[in-house]
Amino acid sequence: MIKAITFDLDGVYFPDGKANFIKALGELGVSESEAKRVFLKSDEMNQQYKLGHMTDEQFWSWAASEWGIDQSPDQLAQLLIQGYSVDPKVQQCVKKVRSRNYKTLVCSNNFPARVEGLQARFSFLNDFDAAVFSYEIGASKPSSNIFNELVHRAGVPAETIVFADDDETNVAGAQAAGITAFVYENFGQFTDQLTELGVDVS
Repeated sequence: MIKAITFDLDGVYFPDGKANFIKALGELGVSESEAKRVFLKSDEMNQQYKLGHMTDEQFWSWAASEWGIDQSPDQLAQLLIQGYSVDPKVQQCVKKVRSRNYKTLVCSNNFPARVEGLQARFSFLNDFDAAVFSYEIGASKPSSNIFNELVHRAGVPAETIVFADDDETNVAGAQAAGITAFVYENFGQFTDQLTELGVDVS
C-alpha cells in the first residue's frame, strides 16, 4: 500500500523556471549554449554547488565571471526566481493526496538560492511533509544516500513511497533503495501510474 508520494520540482511543480532563466540571460547577452554550460552542465553546479561545496555567493560570482556580465549573486538569484511559476494542476494534486492522508515528499538535486527563493515567493514547502535537498546532505540523485535519507525523513517503509523521474538512472537509484519508482513522462502518465498503484487522485 502506498503511503507517500514524491513530487518533482523542476519541470513539474515549477514547469518553466530553467527555460525562463536561460531566456533572461539571453537578454543580458549570454548565449543559450553558454547559459546551459554554466547553469546546467558545469561541475561547479553539479559537483560543487548542488552538493553544498560552494556557497550562493561563490557560485553566482563564478557564473557571472564565466558569462562576462556585471550582475551580483543576489541579482542573478532574483533573475532566476522571477522566471518561476507553479503549475496549478500539480499543486492541486499535492494538496488533494495530502488531504487523503498520503505523505507528500520532495527529493531534489538543488541549491540554496533556488529553494529559499522559491519558498519565500511561493511557500511551496508548506504543501510537503518532508523534503530532501542534495546540498543539505552532500549527495545527489541517483546516490543511495539521498534516497535513504528520503525514506528516513518520510518515516514510512521504502516500498510504500512512490518516486518518478525523467532520468532512468535516478529511477534505478530509487529502486535500489527499495522505493516504488518509475520513469516520468508527463503529469497525466504520472497520475495514471498513481491510480494503478491504488492512489485515488480523482
